[in-house]
Amino acid sequence: MNKIIYLDAAASALKPDAVVDAEVDFLRHKYANAGRGICARAAAVDQMVGRARMAVADFIGGGAHQIVFTSGTTDAMNRIVNIVRQLPVFSARRPVVGVSDLDHHSARMPWQHLANGGVCDIAVCPLDADFNIDVAQLPVADVLVITAMSNVMGVGQDVAAIVAAARQKNPDVITIVDAAQYVAHAPIDVAQWGCDFLCFSGHKIGMDTGIGVMYIKNPDAMPADKFGGGMVNKILADGTWTLNAAPEKFEAGTLPLTQIAGLVPAIDAWRAWGGAHEQIGVLYDALKQMPRIKILTPRDASLISFVVDGMHVLDFGAHAGVRNLCLRVGNMCATWIHRALGVDGSIRISVGPWNTMDDIHAAVRLIGEIVK
Repeated sequence: MNKIIYLDAAASALKPDAVVDAEVDFLRHKYANAGRGICARAAAVDQMVGRARMAVADFIGGGAHQIVFTSGTTDAMNRIVNIVRQLPVFSARRPVVGVSDLDHHSARMPWQHLANGGVCDIAVCPLDADFNIDVAQLPVADVLVITAMSNVMGVGQDVAAIVAAARQKNPDVITIVDAAQYVAHAPIDVAQWGCDFLCFSGHKIGMDTGIGVMYIKNPDAMPADKFGGGMVNKILADGTWTLNAAPEKFEAGTLPLTQIAGLVPAIDAWRAWGGAHEQIGVLYDALKQMPRIKILTPRDASLISFVVDGMHVLDFGAHAGVRNLCLRVGNMCATWIHRALGVDGSIRISVGPWNTMDDIHAAVRLIGEIVK
C-alpha cells in the first residue's frame, strides 16, 4: 500500500506521540473533574489545568489570568462578539467594525450578522498589491478584527503595527486578533502586539480538537458571556450574583480536561520544530516550473496555494486523493480572499513537523502526473 502523504497541516496538525500518551494516561489513571472537588485526585487535575494555563501564557507572552480555555477559534471569535457587544460602545451609538478580506468566515461572519441586523456597520480594510492589510489605509473603527495570517495566503501580518495604526485613528478601538494560522508558524507576543483579544485553536499545533485559547488583555473589565457552574462566586437572594475572578469568570461548565492534558506536550513539541521554510521553498520552485500551475502565494509564505489552468480545484483534489496525497482544495472557509484573487477556490499545501523532504519530492512527482 502506498504511503499517505499528509500535507494539510493548516487544516489540522497530526498529533505527536507525547500528546496521545498524555491524554491516554489522564483518561486511564488521573481523570477527575476540575474545580469541583477537594480530594487529592481532583486537586491534581486543578494543578494540571493551572500548569497548562501558565504554559499557554508563556507561549503567547501573556499572564495566566488572561488565558481562557474555549473549544477553538470559532467558539472564541463568536464569544468575543458576545462580550464586546455588551460594552458601552454598542449602546452609545452604532459602532463601526473593521474587517478585511483575509478573514476566515468565523472572524467576519458574526460581525456581518450583527451588521445585517442593523447593530453595527462594517468597514473593510484595504489590502495592498501583495494582499496584505494596508496599514496606511485602515478605516476609523470602534472594533478591528485582524487576521494575523490568512489560511490561503500564509503570510504573517504586522499585528503590532496594525494595532498601533488603528489606535492612532481611535485610541479606544477594540482590537481582536485571529491567530489560528499564525500560531503554527511564528512566535506570538500579545504584550508587544497590544491587542485586546486573541484566539487560536489547539489542533493547529498538535493538540487535540476541542481545545482553544481566548486571550483577554483586561479580563476583569469585560463582562461574562456564558453562565453556569464553575464561574459563580455567590448567588444572592435578590436574583443577582457575584462571579469569580478571571479566567474562571469566562469558563462556565466543565473544561475539556482530556485535551488540556495534552496541551503542554503539544506546545513543547511544536516549539522544537524548526518550521517548513525549506520544504515550502523546494515545493514552490518545483511547482513554478509546471506550465499549467499558477501559484497564488509568495515563496516565503508558510504554505502554498495555487490553481491549475483548465482544471477545477475539486477535480484536482480527487486526483490527489486517489494518489494518497492529502491536501486541501476549495475556498478554505475564506471566500473574500479568493474573490480578491479572482478565483473561486484554490489548492493548498501545508507542511508540519511529520513531513520529510521525501514527502515533498513525492508530492512534486504526483502533482506533475495530475497536471500533465
